[in-house]
Amino acid sequence: MTPSDAEDNRWSDLDRPPLNEASLRKTLLRDGGLWSSLDVVPVTGSTNSDLAARADELSEGAVLVAEEQSAARGRLDRRWSAPARSGLFFSVLLKPAGVPVERWGWLPLLTGVAVATGLSRVAGVDTALKWPNDLLVTVGDQERKAGGILAERAGSAAGGGIVIGVGLNVTLREDELPVPTAGSLALAGAQVTDRDPLLRSVLRSLEHWYVTWRDASGDPTSTRLQETYAAGCATLGRKVRAELPGDRSLAGEAVAVDADGRLILATKDGIQEPVGAGDIIHLRPAE
Repeated sequence: MTPSDAEDNRWSDLDRPPLNEASLRKTLLRDGGLWSSLDVVPVTGSTNSDLAARADELSEGAVLVAEEQSAARGRLDRRWSAPARSGLFFSVLLKPAGVPVERWGWLPLLTGVAVATGLSRVAGVDTALKWPNDLLVTVGDQERKAGGILAERAGSAAGGGIVIGVGLNVTLREDELPVPTAGSLALAGAQVTDRDPLLRSVLRSLEHWYVTWRDASGDPTSTRLQETYAAGCATLGRKVRAELPGDRSLAGEAVAVDADGRLILATKDGIQEPVGAGDIIHLRPAE
């Protein structure tokens, strides 16, 4: 679908109206605030890729929202797609120059906290976080993934920063789900599925958490980020298997998230192993 086709068909699904770009700008762009620009495009390959390509020229706080993405990416370069206007697909550019680089790893976890907090205020739906970057909802008696977060370094060391992308299923119906383990806010019984107030709430929450963290030089303790993430993390207390780089795996109980944002696994040998990168699989008791 070309951008012109998407524009011509913007009202083709009356249950999924387009976002109101003018209203979003009016309410989110303000003097002294984090968000410096906000653009909504009908369709693009990847909002993360688009912002990353312009990271040096754009100011911190640039927001790019797509009604549809044709080449969206998740962690480990996984591809996914969703019907136009069925979710929130956006990226933001952050430049935490005053924060030590070793603390930048907290940004995807911070974004998870912000998204979950923003959604709970407006949608009235219980959400949980799966380490490190998935948003979970409950559909019936099943835990399903409704969203994901992808953080990438972008631009030069002098002018670039971090691009953080968020993909969130809002109104996807059961027959539209890409896999049976996926979910959406609508399927989880959200009280609100209007994407305009949802996006406003999420971006306001992200601004609050990010500015607080940035102004504290990225300290996850004094900002209560570490504590809040742990409280909402569905991975903690579970038996999990970590699929690690180099085709290695590690099984154990997830017992904590440390000051570096790593997941701590207690193995059957009584050793506590930190996991900084990898795929986490929640295991059933029989496994």
